[in-house]
Order: sequence, then C-alpha cells, then structure tokens
Amino acid sequence: MRLAWGLRVAAVAAAGLSLAILPFLVGDYRAFELGRMGIFFIAILGLNLLTGYTGQVSIGHGAFMAVGGYTSAILATRCGVPDYLTIPLGGLTAGLAGLLFGIPALRLRGLYLALATFGVAVAMPSIAKHDRLEGLTKGTTGINLPELHSGTWLYGVTWAIAAALFLLAFAIVNSRLGRAFRALRDSEVAASSMGVNPAAYKVAAFGISSFYAGVAGSLYALSNAYVNPDVYFVSLSLFLLIGAVIGGLGSLTGVIAGAAFVQFVPPNASSILDAVSPFAVDSRAPGVPSVILGAALVLVVLLAPTGAGGLLRRISAPLMGRLYTRPGGG
Repeated sequence: MRLAWGLRVAAVAAAGLSLAILPFLVGDYRAFELGRMGIFFIAILGLNLLTGYTGQVSIGHGAFMAVGGYTSAILATRCGVPDYLTIPLGGLTAGLAGLLFGIPALRLRGLYLALATFGVAVAMPSIAKHDRLEGLTKGTTGINLPELHSGTWLYGVTWAIAAALFLLAFAIVNSRLGRAFRALRDSEVAASSMGVNPAAYKVAAFGISSFYAGVAGSLYALSNAYVNPDVYFVSLSLFLLIGAVIGGLGSLTGVIAGAAFVQFVPPNASSILDAVSPFAVDSRAPGVPSVILGAALVLVVLLAPTGAGGLLRRISAPLMGRLYTRPGGG
C-alpha cells in the first residue's frame, strides 16, 4: 500500500514539475493556449463535481462563467480593483448565483434540469444586452479590461489556481460531503434513508460548481482583456459538458483530457481532417469543422465510454492490484 501511495505522490510531483517548467520550453503564444486550457480545466472540474458526483446534468455553466467574467471586468474598470484580485470575487459571485439557481432547480431532475440550465445559457447574452443593464455591462459594446497579460502570466496564474482548486476538489470528493454527493447520484431514496438531506446537498453542489465556473470565467475575461455577451457564447456550455464526458464523469484525473479536447480540437478541426482523411475534402467548407468535432466526440465515446479517467483506471488497475496485494496473500 505504501508503495502504491508513493507512486501516486511521485506521479503528482512529476506532473507539477512538468507544469512548472513547460512555459519556459514553449513560446508565449503556446503558453497562452495552455493557459486557456487551464481555464477549461477549472470549469470542467467544477462541472464534474455537479454532474459526475451528484448526477445533476447542467448545460448552462457558460452562463456562470459569464457572471464571473463580468464581475471581474466591472470591478477592474469601475472600482479600480487589481484584475488578479477580482478572480476569487468572480468565483464567489457566480457561486452565489449558482446557489440561488439551485433552490428552484430542486424541483427538476434529469432532462428537465438539463433544459432549464441550458435556458440560462441561452438567456444570459440577452440579459447582458438588456437596456436596464447597459450602463453596467455596456451592452453589445462590451467592456475593455485595463491590461492585456502575456501568455506566460496567464499560464502561471491559471495553472496555480487550477492546482489549488484540484486539491480542493480532491478533498471534497474524499470527504463526507463527497460521499453524500455520490450517494445522491446513486440513489436519492437510499441517501435520504442514511440521513442525507437531498435539498441541502444539491444546492451546495450547484454553488460549489458555479464557484469553479466563475473563477474560470474571470480568467477567461483576463485572457481576452475584454468581455461582451458573445464572448460567453451559448455553445460554450455544450463544450464544457463534452469536456466533462470525455474526461470521465465522476473522475478528477481525466479532466485534463477533457480540457485539452475543448481547447485544441474545435479550432483545429479542419487541420485534423486534412491530416487523417484519405479523401480530397474541402476542410474549410461551411459545417465541416462541426462534423469533424461531432465525429471525434462519437469516436472517443465509443472507444472510451467512461472517459479518459475510466480508461486510466482500467489500464492502471492490474498494476495497482499487484502493489496492494501483500506478499504471500494469494
């Protein structure tokens, strides 16, 4: 057992060291791309706590990212708050919004809850453009943040926050709170019989997950140095759910694979088609990138239905079984 835990600690340490030295090995633009990947990592990590561990499907987390992003932009431009200090405030504001949404959402389950959250994502751009909020959000014009940071800065700040939030998620999953989440996901009736309050824990899951989305949304705003309703487009919420499925629902270790998919596959779909297709296809034709994205998603789901996290568990299970088996124990 000690050897197995030692290997896990060594793997985490190696991953941390790799993240620390990576920006010095790539250019500023690549560091920027990897920083954006870290933003998606944070958002998908929070979504996984909600959907993967409590079974509440959300297709509206892009809206909570928008709450965090607008909070950062407004505080930085109107209140003079240093932009890096607005990140936790954006998370707290989005977390509060998630708590408020989670209360009426208690009456909804399954597909109905998913549609309700998607409705929030669809409505958010219109809310930001509304005449009564134009003085705050600047409507369709948007808000320019005072500083455009380098890719290396974005990488360092994003992945430092991502590491801290990953440890927080790990602590939550392995705590009494996490066990209650999983009990609700598996059987709400059984969880209630064990003393779990479904309403309280479901609302808490929404709040925690939205906090993660708000932090990601704030970082997203800082990466663009600009926010407007189109920055947090409706499809962003779908991409986050896709990333959670690819990473593996109910798995923290696979989230990085989902973040990499969301960051690199959609914008490079045409190049991927050119590289793998044996036929002469105009990869720049309208709709082709979307088809490639859909095909890639179907392929990943067919080959690894439990996501990258489940695939990793299946690969490592025989090795971990040997390490946990005591000598002479049969």
